[in-house]
Amino acid sequence: MRTPDYPSRDSDKWAQVDTWFAEKLAPEGADLKYTLINNAEQGLPSHDVSALQGKMLALFIQMTRAVRVLEIGTLGGYSTIWMAKALPQHGSVTTIEFNKHHAEVARQNINNAGLTERVELYTGAALDVLPTLKAPFDLIFIDADKVNNPRYLEWAIKLSQQNTVIVGDNSVRGGSVIESDSEDPNVRGLREFVQMISEDERLEATAIQTVGEKGWDGFVMAIVKDR
Repeated sequence: MRTPDYPSRDSDKWAQVDTWFAEKLAPEGADLKYTLINNAEQGLPSHDVSALQGKMLALFIQMTRAVRVLEIGTLGGYSTIWMAKALPQHGSVTTIEFNKHHAEVARQNINNAGLTERVELYTGAALDVLPTLKAPFDLIFIDADKVNNPRYLEWAIKLSQQNTVIVGDNSVRGGSVIESDSEDPNVRGLREFVQMISEDERLEATAIQTVGEKGWDGFVMAIVKDR
């Protein structure tokens, strides 16, 4: 059981409920289990999405019939694998990871899952890589440093088309997102990210708070209405 990023007195119960639902609805195959074990052995932080969140991303891909997916923030490739497995045979995930060690571990995990041909992994700063990518993507998952979320949003829109889905993870941060006087650069980045979405007439969006094995957090999801 992972240590929650934003714990509370009910964290243990939340994690138990997550585990129960995951066993029923989002069982991990050997490749996903290997990924989490390998990540831990290689010293990666345990910031991966939960199994239920990974399955949610997979369902988003299936519901939208996405073919090209962009992920900003690979870590060890756990969410990457969930999404790549949900794609049609001709689909692909383009994923970007800043940390060289994390990217190498992700490559190991993706290869172990037999998905190397379906995943294109870039190592480097996302803001350097994004201008080199070919649009459009059908689903864009933003799960990197929150300081740059506003800039990632700008690029997500540039790389989108009508009906592209944009998902921004870790958008609640234990409730700190509502602290207008916060000096935390991650909180400030998230607040600007949400404000930009709220003011952009090309986007229709909502936010969902979640509790579970990662504690109290949530995500923002937007759809591109018009380019």
